[in-house]
Amino acid sequence: MKKLLKYMKGHTLECVLAPLFKMIEATFELLVPLVVANMIDMGISEGDNTYLIKMSLVLAALGALGFLFSVTAQYFAARAAVSFAAVVRSRVFGKIHSLSFSQIDKVGTSTLVTRITGDVNTVQNGVNLALRLFLRSPFIVFGAAVMAYIVDKKATIVFLVTILILAVIVYTIMFISMPLYKKVQGALDKLTLTTRESLGGARVVRAFGMEEAQKKKFAVANNELNHFQKFAGTVSALTNPLTFVILNGAIVWLIYSGAVRVETGAITVGAVVALYNYMSQILVELVKLANLIVTLTKGVASGGRISAILDMEDEITDGEASADDVALKMDNVSFSYNVSNEPALKNISFEIRKGETLGIIGGTGSGKTTFTELLGAYYLATEGEVSVFGLDVSKWDKNLLREKIAYVPQKAVLFIGSVRDNLRWGNEGATDEELFEALKAACAYDFVMEKDGALDYNVIEGGKNFSGGQRQRLSIARALVKKAPVLILDDSASALDMATEAKLRANIKALSWGPAVVTVSQRTSSVMHCDKIIVLDEGEAVGIGKHSELLENCAVYKEIYDSQFGGAQQ
Repeated sequence: MKKLLKYMKGHTLECVLAPLFKMIEATFELLVPLVVANMIDMGISEGDNTYLIKMSLVLAALGALGFLFSVTAQYFAARAAVSFAAVVRSRVFGKIHSLSFSQIDKVGTSTLVTRITGDVNTVQNGVNLALRLFLRSPFIVFGAAVMAYIVDKKATIVFLVTILILAVIVYTIMFISMPLYKKVQGALDKLTLTTRESLGGARVVRAFGMEEAQKKKFAVANNELNHFQKFAGTVSALTNPLTFVILNGAIVWLIYSGAVRVETGAITVGAVVALYNYMSQILVELVKLANLIVTLTKGVASGGRISAILDMEDEITDGEASADDVALKMDNVSFSYNVSNEPALKNISFEIRKGETLGIIGGTGSGKTTFTELLGAYYLATEGEVSVFGLDVSKWDKNLLREKIAYVPQKAVLFIGSVRDNLRWGNEGATDEELFEALKAACAYDFVMEKDGALDYNVIEGGKNFSGGQRQRLSIARALVKKAPVLILDDSASALDMATEAKLRANIKALSWGPAVVTVSQRTSSVMHCDKIIVLDEGEAVGIGKHSELLENCAVYKEIYDSQFGGAQQ
């Protein structure tokens, strides 16, 4: 949590004024019992109505000023807390985008969603309450003890003993509840993951009639969260009743001893009322303080979780590219995912230069997508070296590396906005002429121009107002707008017919900037014209060469080819 406080920089004034105004308001509140005591002893007892009116006006003035200072403090506290949360949320979002895929897999998407939403909101509430009450409540508690000493020295011991016992109780409950709230947040992560899976896979769930199974899975996660929340809530809830018991016991003692001393003339009725009011103020403030501690406990737990994300070190460090004209190279590369000991890729080696084409083919689960993700440094190799233009991808500046590579993922993803907005992701300054050029190269020009508004046509969430093949072609066009020296197509033409795909290949080959192209596919027709083809089988390169060479020397490639072309030679 301490590491997050640096994001309060720039809000020093609000952080000073909020507690300052609260303590000024608290000072007015501490004066109220003295005014009431004087009204009883000097106004009511003496029958002085003029004095009572004056003191009533003083009370009204104290209340009005207290309200004004309180509202001002609330404003500054809220402003500081909201601005702080906005900065933290922005930093976490930026950090998530800098993490490699392996780091995201390790943490979990649901956990990241929870930390950027629920955890940040919890920390925001903690900062808000801390600025308002962290100094005010202790100030009132100890201020009331001081004022009680001024009113009656003998009663001070009751206040001090009461405050000491309450401090022990509050600290103990805070010490016990803090780790409990960490467990609550962990259980919330699991519940978020279960919910996300069910919503994302709703069609699959229904197709296999697994609604009841998913409901049971959700119920287990929900019950676990419920259990932790109840346990943590029960511990935290002990604060109020224990506080009330002790403080009310102290109040009873004050009234009893005060009544006895009033009879003997050792103390006035007004003084007893003042002592009662001060003890009541302590009661109210400790209840507030207890709630503050619960909120701060949650905030500290959430702050620790947020800091854990921000403290994750980038796997890619800054470096400078050499003048090497080898666009892509792997040297004895192996890779294993965090969740598996089995390597997804084993001992892969190759190189291609700018303008050359590389085809990657293999069955489902052979490691094709993993291969492309290593090239883009979304994952880092477990063994060996992956280099782009002569520099290991782990040493590239992330932004410069992304500028060198245009990547079209296996699943076409479009974002809410216009077609123009989606195409400009790789090049914000692209002109309409450049966008049209990319659309033509991706065989997407005709269907875009048929839409209302053409480039201004609105894309709904996920691009669901386009067909699967149209989404793929728009994704390819978006990559072409970038004009990067390396183009990776990860099975991104699977929804296209053979004729359209052939036209797309020809258009990419004719691109003016001549990128190195990596084409991933399960269809031999997509890769057979490449300068070099790598055949993957269970993560191993069982064949590397041209189409004609692989037909003769690689049984896996020939089997795939024969299954698709019936043995006919092309």
